[in-house]
Amino acid sequence: MALAGRKVDDAARRRFAEDQQTAERLPDLVRAVAEAEEALERAQREGADYAELHRRGVALDTALTDAMRAAYAQERVLIGPRGYVDRIYRRKRLATPKVRHATETAERLLTAREHHRLHGIERLPRSPAAV
Repeated sequence: MALAGRKVDDAARRRFAEDQQTAERLPDLVRAVAEAEEALERAQREGADYAELHRRGVALDTALTDAMRAAYAQERVLIGPRGYVDRIYRRKRLATPKVRHATETAERLLTAREHHRLHGIERLPRSPAAV
């Protein structure tokens, strides 16, 4: 009994096209992360107030989130449209070196984002009216 490859439906093709567009932005988003990180570090060195540090921390969080999503989209693009409908094909493609590298990049960005969320965003002090 020969097993034919699964057909890729229109929804999978549409998601693949969306992921391609998102993945193309990855280099620009990584540059945006570096710029946001530099701006936050500069503000910390210059002794900026809590509100400014909070604003820059949130900007870095946003940049990290966008870059992480683009990196995961890059992983899905490298797997191909068939990976949306065929889990065995997807698992096999996840083991290839290019996809593994893309996964490592995405996971590094995810880890950086989570670390930043826990330790990098300056918390604003509560005002007495908010209590």
